[in-house]
Amino acid sequence: MRVLFAGLGSAGHIYPLVPLAIACRDAGHEVHFAAGEAVHPALDAHGLRPFRPADAFYEIYAEDLAPELDRLRPDLVVHGWGVPGAAAAAYRAGIPGLWHGFGRLFPDGIGLRIPTRVDEAPGRPHLDICPPSLQDKDFLATADRIVLRPQMYAQPAPAFARPPGTLAYLTLGTAFGTAELLATAVQGLTRLGLTVVVAAGRVPPQELGSMPAGVTVQAWVDQATVLPHADVVVHHGGSGTTLGALASGVPQLLLPQGADQHANADAVTACGAGLRLAPGEVTAAAVTDEVLTLLSGRGGHRDAARVLAEEIARMPSPTEVAGRLPDFV
Repeated sequence: MRVLFAGLGSAGHIYPLVPLAIACRDAGHEVHFAAGEAVHPALDAHGLRPFRPADAFYEIYAEDLAPELDRLRPDLVVHGWGVPGAAAAAYRAGIPGLWHGFGRLFPDGIGLRIPTRVDEAPGRPHLDICPPSLQDKDFLATADRIVLRPQMYAQPAPAFARPPGTLAYLTLGTAFGTAELLATAVQGLTRLGLTVVVAAGRVPPQELGSMPAGVTVQAWVDQATVLPHADVVVHHGGSGTTLGALASGVPQLLLPQGADQHANADAVTACGAGLRLAPGEVTAAAVTDEVLTLLSGRGGHRDAARVLAEEIARMPSPTEVAGRLPDFV
């Protein structure tokens, strides 16, 4: 079977699709991946045949993908939530397709079209990587869902050597983080004497200046290797980090800045697995207080996170779901 994956050209949208793409490759299917060139190295590393359709660098429109569908004639198209144009192109070409989510169904008004309301490709099932207890209730009640375990994508990298002490992982993602906000969070964490690993993301590490002892700053951190060792995660509320922390059973402090991050923070705090600080509430002292609460166990946040981790572990794996994909052709 020939399977074409398509997604927005960013790590946050492509990496959730990679585990299923790898599982399809391992099952003997021929896999191709339509995406902007920024994510090609990660896809190339796993033999997923990435290509840039037409002039697409981030978004993919129906007219970008239509010639590639004629060229490849895939048996199935798996299209990310962020590329409704890919869904429309596959539908018009008469090729079966599946939506692939990146987390909880996102709210209106964040710059993406909600896939349940896209009329160019009606009736297509959703590969849903969000644990049901965290998912939008209307989506659970109305969507045709194929449950798929979220699996953190790991870039080929040396094994993570866990530093001594209580470990905090800090990231603000690749879209909204600032040096000032990262520095404030670092200050709040080091007041507790924590060992801190920082993924600087869009902030050049040199903008943070010299860091206190016990703080390591990297431009990019492989979350799949760090999160299982973390005692607490402080982050922006992006879907990948949120689900990765939950899958590892780690309590989290969310500092949402925009997009779907506020909705993710609402969901995590509602289930008891974390705390949040709104943009106007973030001070070093507030970070210290909230992280101390998470680490103390007083609020039961770690227990709630472990319950979510067990729920995620019971979801069908990418290998299991890849075995079902021929049924949709």
